[in-house]
Amino acid sequence: MKIHDLLILGAGPAGITAAVYSARRKMDILVITENIGGQTILSGDIENYPGYQFITGSELTLKFEKHMKSFGIKENIPESVVEIKKEEDGLIKTITNKGQYLSRTLIVATGKRSRPLGAQGEGEFKNRGVTYCATCDGPLFKGKNIAVIGGGNSGLEAVLQMLKISPKIYLVDIEPISRANPVMVEKAQQAPNVEIWNNSVVRKIYGDEFVKGIEIEQDGKMHKLDAEGVFVEIGLEPNSDCASILERNEWGEIKVDCHNRTSVEAIFAAGDVTDVPEKQIIVACGEGSKACLSAFKYLSTHKF
Repeated sequence: MKIHDLLILGAGPAGITAAVYSARRKMDILVITENIGGQTILSGDIENYPGYQFITGSELTLKFEKHMKSFGIKENIPESVVEIKKEEDGLIKTITNKGQYLSRTLIVATGKRSRPLGAQGEGEFKNRGVTYCATCDGPLFKGKNIAVIGGGNSGLEAVLQMLKISPKIYLVDIEPISRANPVMVEKAQQAPNVEIWNNSVVRKIYGDEFVKGIEIEQDGKMHKLDAEGVFVEIGLEPNSDCASILERNEWGEIKVDCHNRTSVEAIFAAGDVTDVPEKQIIVACGEGSKACLSAFKYLSTHKF
């Protein structure tokens, strides 16, 4: 089996940056990922990435991808990682749904995924009215009433994206007071087509072939809200199930030090899958470059 200098798991901002840095150092690398872009492609308008006063998530993803492909980097897409093992000889074995790979170093940059709501009917109506990405699926609900679940920044961003698309938007938040950016909250409060339900829990999503509405509980009373779309925006959870050999925190994030080293030698991690604070695109890019530099230093100072 071929032994790579470095395997990079994931091709979001952290993984792509690590790949570019690795290619510039002429390392023998392979990128294994389910998709290109990660959470970036699900982002709406981005106004805080240096060099671009305004760019959409999909546009930035295309630029990331073009940059990575310009180096001729080998990539396996789509391919999902099942397990990571450390062999007795020090090599790292990565097991995927399609094969097995050996490498001297590894960077885990698998990012995060949308957290499920857990309400009755959620699984039944997934992709039949239940969605986890307003940026991707919002236009499909033009002219339809929708419910956005979650009062954080992601929930408010979904509401603001849908203001001119949906005639009625129900914002359902389990918290008594929204935790989102005050400016976003104010815009939602002032919108005539937004109805806010704080201190409320979604108990059921119902319909026939497609979603027709939701049942929520507020202060011990049940209410039905007619909605043909349900946008679940209650946060993210790390894609770290494959990395059970690594030390993780109570939220499942991989623990790393300031050099992106994990609890296992020769394995590094970067981006949203780690316990580094502030899950931002620019932060993930910086962490990806650091992880690559640490892996390169490891390869340069160890005999194989």
